[in-house]
Amino acid sequence: MKKKPARCFVRLRSAARPYPAISDYALVGDCHTAALISRAGSVDWCCLPRFDSDSCFGRLLDWQQGGHFIISPKGKAQVSREYLEDTLVLATTYRSGRNVARVIDFVSMREGGLRRPRRELVRIIEGVRGSMQFDVSVVPRLDYGDVKPWIFSGGRNAHFAVGSNTGIRIFGDFPLDVVDAHTLHAEVEVRAKQTLHIGLQFFHPEDANAVPQRRKAADALQAHLQETLQWWRDWSDKIVYEGGRGVNIVRSAITLKALTFAPTGAIVAAPTTSLPERTGGERNWDYRYCWIRDSIFTVWALNNVGAVSEAEGVRHFIQRAACGNADDLQVLYAVDGKRRLTEIELGHLEGWRGSRPVRIGNGAAHQYQADMYGLLVEFAWQWSELGHRPTDPYWKFLTQVVEAAISKWHLPDRGIWEVRSRPLHFVHSKVMCWAAANRGVALAEKYGFAAPLEKWRVARDEMRAAIEKRGVDHERGIYVRSFGSKDVDAALLLLPITGFAAYDDEKMLRTTEVISKELMHDGLLLRYRGEDGLAGSEGMFLACTFWLVACLAHAGRKAQASRIFKRAVATANDLGLFAEEYSKEGREMLGNFPRGCHTYHISVPHLHS
Repeated sequence: MKKKPARCFVRLRSAARPYPAISDYALVGDCHTAALISRAGSVDWCCLPRFDSDSCFGRLLDWQQGGHFIISPKGKAQVSREYLEDTLVLATTYRSGRNVARVIDFVSMREGGLRRPRRELVRIIEGVRGSMQFDVSVVPRLDYGDVKPWIFSGGRNAHFAVGSNTGIRIFGDFPLDVVDAHTLHAEVEVRAKQTLHIGLQFFHPEDANAVPQRRKAADALQAHLQETLQWWRDWSDKIVYEGGRGVNIVRSAITLKALTFAPTGAIVAAPTTSLPERTGGERNWDYRYCWIRDSIFTVWALNNVGAVSEAEGVRHFIQRAACGNADDLQVLYAVDGKRRLTEIELGHLEGWRGSRPVRIGNGAAHQYQADMYGLLVEFAWQWSELGHRPTDPYWKFLTQVVEAAISKWHLPDRGIWEVRSRPLHFVHSKVMCWAAANRGVALAEKYGFAAPLEKWRVARDEMRAAIEKRGVDHERGIYVRSFGSKDVDAALLLLPITGFAAYDDEKMLRTTEVISKELMHDGLLLRYRGEDGLAGSEGMFLACTFWLVACLAHAGRKAQASRIFKRAVATANDLGLFAEEYSKEGREMLGNFPRGCHTYHISVPHLHS
């Protein structure tokens, strides 16, 4: 029997108070884009039609200019929310005295949605008991709040909002009034068993005259609800792990699936930009892109719980985006494979709680980060262990990847953390170059592929010798952050996944112990300590904490692993969603949200019980 979470009502925070906590938000999406919805019923972040499109609702990053779409009860109320079982359909219940109503939110899914998405955000108000009044305001602000759209009638109970390169059709079964030419508003009341519907659909402005009218909007949106529920349940039915299904496992898997861009198979690191790693600080980055590293880790995690098809999509995406040529590899890509992701600061936005600058694009795209070579070949090896032989064209690509790793391993790089200071000889990066050569040899031997094996073996052994000599603090007997350093780095916890060091190797055990002592704060890990080219500090990094859990568990320290795992899981919000980081001071979420640390949450499933 599936466990149903207990319903917990909390006092509803005033919808007028700016910048609720990051944990206040829920995610809905359709594997093309996503929206974040607060407990107060406000869509404060949504980019249409893709994850990396300009925002049309962006109050998350500027409370006054960003725009929003709110359905919130009038007066005081208590609120509880949940996802409908095994779906990404959000149900938010409001209670005021004996009066109860709920709002259902989702982005429509459909069969064939990979190529023909509806691009439709749906909100349904349901009366449960008594009666309740709601304020409904649709305040689109296009192009990251820079454009107030032209709003005009689109038929009965329907309007168009057009500006920049975005068109939105707002339609439903109740009227909305145009306010100040750029906003729609209504006050509605729902009684028990009464239902009101409103949909918002993207279109290209030049197609406004071709957008069909919805004469039976309520019937259509109810049908889309049922279709969306079925789509997510059909997908989540495949999620299994050792010991059976688990509520938390399924929620994390659904979240990761929601971050997938269906047309190409790319997986975004997060659906948001510029949520800060420190409130008021400058560590604000755009994560709405596909990192090779994050995507491969995500695929490993999804594959471990039964979602196998996503792995093939990512593999093809990376090969296409790199043009089949390892020399053209870069660290991250747009969801359609675009390479030019120029980093721009949007000076007109004040940022979440004043955290400037707000950035779009990401300058890390053109950094040299050597670990990507090892990840690609390691991915191919893990995939082959499941019975998937690399095709001849893909082996040619992998051969180039190994050769690139061998020719560049001696160079300093920016590392897994994409530092903005000078490049260093990061030990994790060197190990990943070693992994490229090591797994390249293994694949060639397993399948009889043509390869310069002797050259690869010599290079592999040369890399290991250099790492063991220069990447170790010989006094303490531990691996260190970079050649010649005395510091540790949480990325060292990833060394065992490549086979470079066993989890129970003495040096690895000591490294794990030092990391847990020197980088831990309040039961969670920092990534590293030390200069990285940026001002200020950051929060604890949840992914690193889950890496530590895996190392401890594999080393047989199950009690300590379980304790830290429970601490990390406790940072999730009431819906089971994780942000990138957690504040040392404020004990609240930091960084882009929701983040791919759901990947590492489901990578240690034996601890979920």
